[in-house]
Amino acid sequence: MNITIADKPFPESGAIAVFSAAKKTLSPSAKALDKITKGALSRALKNANFSGSKGEILELISPGNGKLTRLVLVGVGDPENLTQRTVEEIGGAIAARLQTSGEKQLAVVVDRIKGSPVPEGAFAAHLASGLLIRSYRFDKYRTKEANKKKPSLKTVRILSHQSKQAKVIFAVAKKVISGVFLTRDLTSEPPNVVYPKSFAKIIKSLEADGLKVEILGEAALRKIGMRALLGVGQGSNFESQVVVMRWNGVPKAKMTKPVALIGKGVTFDTGGISIKPAEGMDLMKWDMGGAGIVVGAMKALAKRKAKANVVGIVGLVENMPSGTAQRPGDVVESLSGQTIEILNTDAEGRLVLADVLWYCQQKYKPQVMIDLATLTGAIIVTLGYDQYAGYFTDDDKIAEQLDAAGKITGDLVWRLPLSENYDKLINSQIADMQNIGGKGAGSITAAQFLKRFTNGVPWAHIDVAGVVWSAANKPLWEKGATGYGVRLLDRFVADNYEI
Repeated sequence: MNITIADKPFPESGAIAVFSAAKKTLSPSAKALDKITKGALSRALKNANFSGSKGEILELISPGNGKLTRLVLVGVGDPENLTQRTVEEIGGAIAARLQTSGEKQLAVVVDRIKGSPVPEGAFAAHLASGLLIRSYRFDKYRTKEANKKKPSLKTVRILSHQSKQAKVIFAVAKKVISGVFLTRDLTSEPPNVVYPKSFAKIIKSLEADGLKVEILGEAALRKIGMRALLGVGQGSNFESQVVVMRWNGVPKAKMTKPVALIGKGVTFDTGGISIKPAEGMDLMKWDMGGAGIVVGAMKALAKRKAKANVVGIVGLVENMPSGTAQRPGDVVESLSGQTIEILNTDAEGRLVLADVLWYCQQKYKPQVMIDLATLTGAIIVTLGYDQYAGYFTDDDKIAEQLDAAGKITGDLVWRLPLSENYDKLINSQIADMQNIGGKGAGSITAAQFLKRFTNGVPWAHIDVAGVVWSAANKPLWEKGATGYGVRLLDRFVADNYEI
C-alpha cells in the first residue's frame, strides 16, 4: 500500500474518509461532505447504530451526486483519550475495512480534533502508520486465493493542513515499520524455509542497510565453547549458528558502550526428546520470535540511522529428537564454565541464551543487555495472549525505561519478580544448576536461570511467548505474526541511549 501525506485541498470525488468523535460529533470535513451529499450522511447517522467510538466505521456507497464512490465515517471516540497507539489503531481499522473493498484509492481528510492531546500533524502521521502496519499480509504461499479476498486498495492520501510536520514523523515511522515487517516475515515463514543457516543468510543481507554482520558456524562455536547452545541443536541436521549484528551510530570521538539486544532463535522446537504434543506443534516455527524481534529492531535502527551504538546477537538452533539429540539427565558445561543438568529438553531456549548472554558481555562490554525470547508457556498462563509481555529485571531504571517505551508504542510490558527464593528452585544435586525449577513459577525460574549468566551487567529479560503470534485479527495485524517488540526496542534506544 502506497501512503502519502499532502496538504488539503478538499476532495469531492472518489472514496473519502472523514471523522467523528464520540456522540456523533462530526469533524468540519464530515460536515462539509454532508452538505455536498445533500444530507446523506446525516440521514445515515439517524438510521445507523453508529456512535463515533474508536475505530467504528459507517460506510455510504455512492452517496449524493454520484461523484463520490464511497463515503467512510470513522469514529475516534473521546478525543481526550487519543494517544499515538489509539490513532494508529484507528488507521488500522480503516485499512482492515477497505483493503479488500474494491476501492483502489482513498483520501483521508484530517482536521484538528478539539480536545485531543494529539496535534493534527501527529494525528495524520500516526494514522498513516496505522494504515501501513495493518496493510501487511503474509500471502506469498496463497496460490489460489479468490480475487475478492485480495487487497484492492493501492493508494491512500492523508490530507492535512499540518502535512509538513506529519511527513517528518511518518518518514521515520516508515523506517521502523520496515523492521516490523521483517520480523513478521521471519516469524511467518515455515521451518523448511527459515532454519539456522537460511536465517543467518537473511540477516547477512542487512549489511545493505549499514549493519555489520558476523556469522559464527558450529566450528567457531565449538572453539569459543558454546556447549550449552550447541547441545540444543545437536539432534538436528541443520547446523546451529550465532549471528552478531552491529550498528555504530556514534562518532568515534563520542564512543559509548553498546546497548545489547539478544534473541532466542529456535527456528523449530519439537521439544527434543521431551517431545511436545502433536497438536499445535506446527506453530513452533515462531519459537524464533525473540531473534526475529532483535533482527527487525536492528534493521529499524540502521534504517533511521539511530545515534547509538547497538549490538544485536541471536542464537539460531533447531531442537529436534534423534539419536544424537540431547537427553534428559545430561550435564553440559556452558561458556561461563557453570554446569547445567538437563531435566527437560523442551526448556532449551534458556540454554541458547545462557551462552549468548555470556559471550555478549565478555566480548562487547555492553552498558545494558535486553534479551527477548518465547521462553515459557507459563507467561501465557500469567498474562494471556496479545496483551503484555512479561519482563524481569532487578534494575529499576531499566524497568522505568521499558514501561515508558511500551506505553508509547503499545508494545506493552509487565514486570514480574526476581528473588533469591525463586533462584534456589533451580539448584541441582549434581551440577551448578538445573534447567527447570519445578511445577510452579515457570517464567520466574527461567528468568532466574538467565540472570546467572549476566555477570552483573544491567539486564532485563522479556518473555514474548504470548505476543509474537496471534490467533485473531486485531487493530494492527492480521491473524498471524504481530511484529511485537520492534517498536518497543527502537523507542527504548531512542529515548534513553542516543546521543
